[in-house]
Amino acid sequence: MQLSPAHHDERLTAPRSWWGIAVLIGLACALMLLPLGTLPLLTGLVGGTGLAGLLVSSYGSARVRVVNGALAAGDARIPVTALGDPEILDAEESRAWRTYKADTRAFMLLRSYVPTAVRVEVTDPADPTPYLYVSTREPQALVSAIRAARAQAA
Repeated sequence: MQLSPAHHDERLTAPRSWWGIAVLIGLACALMLLPLGTLPLLTGLVGGTGLAGLLVSSYGSARVRVVNGALAAGDARIPVTALGDPEILDAEESRAWRTYKADTRAFMLLRSYVPTAVRVEVTDPADPTPYLYVSTREPQALVSAIRAARAQAA
């Protein structure tokens, strides 16, 4: 099945090192319960690792999609007809737009472990959001999909 050029789907998964940290948190929970015996130790290991893994998984489950004429980034969904031309941000520009260039009214789906991003102006006058900042590992593919979806909608 070939996807249309106006389609993009990406999951911003957490880095592998975060999963290692989740295991270490489980070990720490187990060690805290060591004086209470073997069963509490195993419960702490399984429970601590499971809870930490759940947190890593939920944070790393953000999706960026362009589908059916809309950009869906995390919880935000906006039609591509309400968007301006997207701009690819390299690592340095991404850091600038996450910090001193950032507007507090902007929607930001940012993951600090993803170095590149795309910034898209919101052209809908009824929307107070000036732009969307979306972290992505595939900025060129996302920009191409947004442009293709805008061309299909026009």
